[in-house]
Amino acid sequence: MIYKITLSYNGAAFKGWQIQNNAQSVQGSIQDALYKLLQEDIKVVGAGRTDSGVHSSYYVAHFKSNDKLNTKLLIYKLNAILPKTLVIHTIEETSEDFHARFDASLRQYKYLIHLTKDPFISDSSFFCAYNLDIAEIKKACTYLIGRHDCSCFEKTGGDNTNSFCDIFEASLKEYTPQHISLLGYPNKENSYFVFSISANRFLRNMVRAIVGTLIDIGRGKHKAEYIEYLLQDGKRSNAGESVPGHALYLVDIKY
Repeated sequence: MIYKITLSYNGAAFKGWQIQNNAQSVQGSIQDALYKLLQEDIKVVGAGRTDSGVHSSYYVAHFKSNDKLNTKLLIYKLNAILPKTLVIHTIEETSEDFHARFDASLRQYKYLIHLTKDPFISDSSFFCAYNLDIAEIKKACTYLIGRHDCSCFEKTGGDNTNSFCDIFEASLKEYTPQHISLLGYPNKENSYFVFSISANRFLRNMVRAIVGTLIDIGRGKHKAEYIEYLLQDGKRSNAGESVPGHALYLVDIKY
């Protein structure tokens, strides 16, 4: 029987989703917990890799078990032994041909940026100390939408057969963090931004390279149209540096 799992995790505690030698991973933590509870070697297949430090508020995986499981009890027991940085929301039996990775039609990421020093958000948002031209960044986002060869944003050494992605959304918006709205922390306007992007697939390191390039545009290194050049003729060396992973969140997956 095939079981679909939904979960969330704080990536600061993990070296990414995928199992690695001598490092804690999300996949490895769940598989170890399932073995302890079910005494069955189970491989958990995720919707995609997330890099070291990257978070997910909504992640989907699946696994196969030889037995019919009491999913409500299993969720309770898993959450009791898994790290506090990882929580299972649902486990449900699904169709035998369901695949968490290959059946996904859309994934959405968000990247948090703050432009003034803030001790309450430094672990979850990227501090960019430059004055950014927000209007130019928003204009640059429009060039990302559509079907593109995104190899200019792909970390070298990838094993993809092609680098084409269908990007459905790319936007930058101002937002108010909870510690400002709830705790009365002094707010500075035009200081907190969230970059949102959704696509049918993402290449390795792609979102972080896009955000780094957008920041270069905001700093005045390039005009918004530079995105169009990168997607047509650019190489990874032409794009901006990858921003850190601690401010990146996988927030939605659709099937």
